[in-house]
Amino acid sequence: MDKTILTQFVREGIEQLYQEDPTLYELLEQEYRRQTNVLTMVAASSVVDPSVLACEGFVASNVTAEGYPAARLHAGCEVVDKIERLAIERAKKAFGAQYANVQSHSASSANQSVMFSLLKPGDTILGMSLNAGGHFTHGAKSSVSGQYFNAVSYGLDEEGFIDYEEVDCLAKEHRPKLLICGATAYPRTIDFRRFRRIADDVGAILLADVSHIAGLIVVGEHPSPIDYAHITTTCTHKQLYGPRGGLILLGQDYNSLIPGGRRTFTETIQQSIFPLVQGAPNMNAIAAKARALAYVMTPEFKEVARRIVTDAKSMAKNFVEKGYTVFTGGTDNHLILLNILVNGMTGGVAERALEECNIIVNKTRIRGDEQTGSVMSGIRIGTNSLALRRMERSEMGQCTTLIDTVLSSLTVLNEREYVLDAGVKERVRNDVQELCQRFPIPCYPLAPTPAYIREES
Repeated sequence: MDKTILTQFVREGIEQLYQEDPTLYELLEQEYRRQTNVLTMVAASSVVDPSVLACEGFVASNVTAEGYPAARLHAGCEVVDKIERLAIERAKKAFGAQYANVQSHSASSANQSVMFSLLKPGDTILGMSLNAGGHFTHGAKSSVSGQYFNAVSYGLDEEGFIDYEEVDCLAKEHRPKLLICGATAYPRTIDFRRFRRIADDVGAILLADVSHIAGLIVVGEHPSPIDYAHITTTCTHKQLYGPRGGLILLGQDYNSLIPGGRRTFTETIQQSIFPLVQGAPNMNAIAAKARALAYVMTPEFKEVARRIVTDAKSMAKNFVEKGYTVFTGGTDNHLILLNILVNGMTGGVAERALEECNIIVNKTRIRGDEQTGSVMSGIRIGTNSLALRRMERSEMGQCTTLIDTVLSSLTVLNEREYVLDAGVKERVRNDVQELCQRFPIPCYPLAPTPAYIREES
């Protein structure tokens, strides 16, 4: 194989962007520099390898490929068919699945595809509520899932764990056609076997959305739902360190008939993406998925996943020792949920103050949250990106201290406004810069912090 042609192609593209559109080039460069010089602790993101990014920006984008390999609506798909088959085989191998659809543009679109292929408007679905840590697509009233279907929600027990008895009671009361498990802000292990028993008792189809824990599942750091859930969905950009996109996976039920139907799960899901909800797939994204899926099956990624969990556990312990209210008292996966309201501030205030200091987290809803969606009462912290930087437990102590330094120095004026001491801000920024330089993102050359990050607000 000759890399000269492809290397020249990429270089010429970058040079052309630099010469013909310097404004956009500068903005892209600023974003690159920002990412290398801030501590990103957003649980819903990771850092994509340059080889994955190269796939996303390549010539497969020029191919219109509606349909599936060997069954396209357009000619010229011989090579992209091979790319999609490669992505499918890697997805199946990574997750131990019997079937994989790699065309979903996101986990949200994957969930919607599943729902609209299985359900009719008004059918009942049972999913985790937003305040308990569920996702919008699991039945929130602001989502199509909560507007087209009769959405019932389950929550958490007094200790903040999934209330499986409530799930069981609600399932028996409402007889949902679809039971959804998985979460966007839940720090503990999910019992997929128990969810399947509940689903079977009421004749429901079980959908597991594992977008936040997919990487841990691949390497065995979290139990897999593949052979418990009838259908499993995930995005590829959170813990699979891949492009923005989604996957739909089937395990042992792949060849079973849909309850009350004449088609198998495989036949139904195959048509749920195309032609039901999507047209031509993004072949660049599919190529990038294939590359990311190869990476998560390597020994190197197994070490990253180990650090994801140990870093999160260590950070949660540090917050508890500093007197913060950590939901469930700790974590089993990559995220830590803090109730900031008890410290006299809102999640929105904490998020913005930390961002001023180049620490990126996100505000989040917590159980019983009465704050608006733009404010919220908690913050959600994740270790995906920190683990990729090869940070270990000792660095988690430093990260915890940096966050505590910022939050404990705030003068909170109201639910949205605050005053941050300038000296604290400068000191934390310097410490963040030093930490980023000691633990750079692998394969991302270090770059000076752009002026707009250094400038005082």
